[in-house]
Amino acid sequence: MKADRGAIARAVAKPPAELRLLLLHGPDEAGSRALADSFAAALGEVERLDLGPQDIRSDPARLSDEAAAISMFGGQTLIRIFGIGEESLGAVEALLDAPVAGNPVVATAGALKRESKLLKLVERHPLALGYASYPPDVRDFEALVGNFAREAGLAAPRPVLRKIADIAHGDRSVARGEIEKIALYLEAAPDRIREVDMDHVAALSADVTESDMERLVNGVPGGRPADVAGQLRRLRSEGAAGIMLLRAVMRRFHLLADLRSEVERGSSPESVIASRGKAIFWKEKDALTAALHQWPGARLATALSWLLEAERSIKSSGSAGDIIAETALLDLARRAAQARGR
Repeated sequence: MKADRGAIARAVAKPPAELRLLLLHGPDEAGSRALADSFAAALGEVERLDLGPQDIRSDPARLSDEAAAISMFGGQTLIRIFGIGEESLGAVEALLDAPVAGNPVVATAGALKRESKLLKLVERHPLALGYASYPPDVRDFEALVGNFAREAGLAAPRPVLRKIADIAHGDRSVARGEIEKIALYLEAAPDRIREVDMDHVAALSADVTESDMERLVNGVPGGRPADVAGQLRRLRSEGAAGIMLLRAVMRRFHLLADLRSEVERGSSPESVIASRGKAIFWKEKDALTAALHQWPGARLATALSWLLEAERSIKSSGSAGDIIAETALLDLARRAAQARGR
């Protein structure tokens, strides 16, 4: 079934007993991860089993087998799949058609195309629930930052919340990280409220100027590696975390993939951009139009796969962190330049 905001809020707060698969997809991957975490928390103390798309592609029966397996401790096992895609269609069909499946599955994906067979299956099946996460608008994001602050024990006026929201560039994981740094510094807690002001934000936050970020997110798909290298150096000197930059570029590619799907149904890049109206900032329209002419859908999907793999590598224990992010972005810009020159 296809969930709206109300339905997904109810499902992650109190997971339905009959629900076999929760598919969280869309361009706001941080939002999908947050919903997946809430779903897991609502299940309580359960075992967890992480599977990759490759695990169930090579063995489509494994997912339904694991969903029906009985835990050695007698409780449920939460099965998590990160980066699910069309390659998992057979495994998901087997899961939903299985006579028994006591262990719930939560799967996350990036932006899925409207014609995705996996998405269509989930949205029409009564034992599955699909929800698309989109980046919050400015007002919603400021409210979200305010919630993070209150949970951390911070009393913050609206200008401070707006500043943190600007720094995070719509990424809720970055916003939460900024709040946690300030709370730690002020020794704040839900039962120990501390006031936060602009001086605290300036001293502790990794502020990134809008122009630098714009040049980066436009330079990578635009195939300008020299410009990207310069922006990475500048942003690094300002304290920007590599994973934040990686996610900013990833959001741009998710947007391009969404727009490109309309182009491939017969619309021109110019008309697609015009149809979005004020949803696309006027300063970004020329760069997005040029990128839509340059990037076919298949190459956008490949680029998103590379970026997602880079993010997973950064999160692994003992990773090179910022170096992985910067290498991935430079490599993608070089590939874009090569493709443009063909």
